[in-house]
Amino acid sequence: MGVSYSKLFKLLIDRKMRKGELCKAAHISSGALLKMSKGENVYVDILTRICRALDCDYSDIMEYIPEKEDDREK
Repeated sequence: MGVSYSKLFKLLIDRKMRKGELCKAAHISSGALLKMSKGENVYVDILTRICRALDCDYSDIMEYIPEKEDDREK
């Protein structure tokens, strides 16, 4: 199972918002944002803070990427 946060980074570009500005507005660490840029898991609390700061929904900042059949066998 995978999660992509590419929607978040596109949203930041569309709003002309820097990652550091998001960290301040959402009260999250730059490390949390770094984990997201690598597609790693983050706490739901972090996602909630981001959505609150950007006035958006979870589906606006992330999407589920299903595993391929080959990946499940490994």
